[in-house]
Amino acid sequence: MSINRVVISGNLTRDPEVRTTQSGMPVMSLGVAVNDRRKNNQTGEWEDYANFIDCTMFGTRAQSVSQYLSKGTKVAIEGKLRWSQWERDGQKRSKIEVIVDDLEFMQSRGAGGNQAPSYGNDVSAYSAPAMPSVDTNASVYDEDIPF
Repeated sequence: MSINRVVISGNLTRDPEVRTTQSGMPVMSLGVAVNDRRKNNQTGEWEDYANFIDCTMFGTRAQSVSQYLSKGTKVAIEGKLRWSQWERDGQKRSKIEVIVDDLEFMQSRGAGGNQAPSYGNDVSAYSAPAMPSVDTNASVYDEDIPF
């Protein structure tokens, strides 16, 4: 049995980018900084170290959610890991990213910026019905997108 689930929370490292595949499917790319806390053996102090995670969300939900996101927005993401490999300029490249199934806005209301619709006690959330089956194994990179 294999389990491929990941849950992360952190702040967006950049504004989301929404592109459309040749078939017309919206694809949102975003980066999330997730802090890891470790004790510095030399000083004895606890220090935060950022991990930068690339995330991708497919479908009309991606397009809808993108209008409420901007650099610095705190989010919680649930999804699955996907490893991709491709070749560019004769060099093999690869990366691991999170394919987003659900995204929750963790930004408090009134904290500034675009506000997402409110769904509860001062925390905004977006959880739409499950999206139709999408082939998330398809490769979606800059060279596949016609702009």
